Amino acid sequence: MRLTLIYLALVTALVVPFSVYPARAAKPIVEVAFVLDTTGSMSGLIENAKRKIWSIATAIVDANPDAEVRMALVAYRDIGDEYVTKKFDLTVDIQGLYAELLKFRAQGGGDWPESVNEALDVAVTKLNWTQDSGVRKIVFLVGDAPPHMDYKQDRKYSEVVKDARARGIIVNAVQAGPARDTERFWREIAQLGDGKYIQIPQDGGVAVIIKTPYDREILELQIRLNRTVLPYGKRAQQENVRQRLDNVASAPVSTATDIAVYRNKSKNSGVVSADGDLVADVESGRVKLEAVPDAELPETLQKLPPAARKVEVEKQNAERKAIDEKLAQLVKERDAYVAAERKKNAPAAKKDSFDQVVEETLRMQIRPAPVN
Repeated sequence: MRLTLIYLALVTALVVPFSVYPARAAKPIVEVAFVLDTTGSMSGLIENAKRKIWSIATAIVDANPDAEVRMALVAYRDIGDEYVTKKFDLTVDIQGLYAELLKFRAQGGGDWPESVNEALDVAVTKLNWTQDSGVRKIVFLVGDAPPHMDYKQDRKYSEVVKDARARGIIVNAVQAGPARDTERFWREIAQLGDGKYIQIPQDGGVAVIIKTPYDREILELQIRLNRTVLPYGKRAQQENVRQRLDNVASAPVSTATDIAVYRNKSKNSGVVSADGDLVADVESGRVKLEAVPDAELPETLQKLPPAARKVEVEKQNAERKAIDEKLAQLVKERDAYVAAERKKNAPAAKKDSFDQVVEETLRMQIRPAPVN
């Protein structure tokens, strides 16, 4: 009888559908797209965005520490300019997006309205949004001029934003400057998009930068981390890695510090957030060191025998882990210092800068739902 019961229990366990067992919790995903007017009048705000994209990404991680952050950019101007829209798809490669943002210069424009309708349509229907209702999907329309409503080929914003809601995408509208005709459209876009209407100064406001006693050491550790990167692969791949490192090295001190903080906090970002870092790829098992052709190795490794190559890669990996541990502690201390400074200066602080309004909106819109 006992054997029979055991047999029945085993059979039942085998035939019960897998779906009845508790599913492993999926990693939360947050996708954020910026639809950005890049005409001449937006030059100040664009420079602000270049400096603060990393602190914005960090705000997402702070609000939802386990989240995978994906960001995108749709730049727009108008018919007759160099381009009407330029699209950079949603990606975890924030370094790559930052590199593209660095290339932007505010130019063009002339007449007042811009191709807002087309830009919104591209953001809602052409970006590679994750098709999952559980993913937080957020758009920030950022501009100072109203949409062209006389372009017959465009889907109008009212239709596009309703489409966004059906796809689970929140649309926020950030207005640069005080133009009343723009305000009317921006308020309606935010209302239709279940988002927030925000007005900021024409130049994007003064970027919020709180200097801390930990910034210099964080920056020095980031420089040391960059030295642990061993670019490998085809020439174009190695050049891409070096360019990303150069972008960090040439960034303003506050931006470089923000890069280091985001990289340390994010579980999805290596020292270089792209293919081509031999140390990261060997550590993850993506490549076997001995399988990389000699011609695709860094020159420093090409000169070494195979055993010595392995020792060098392991040495750089160990150095990286040790630096990351120090960084993690410094970042915690920096966060505590920044929080205290913000609390102390809260009554006098102006909350109309581009980075601050975006960060506050994101914290509100991506906060994890309470567990029942």
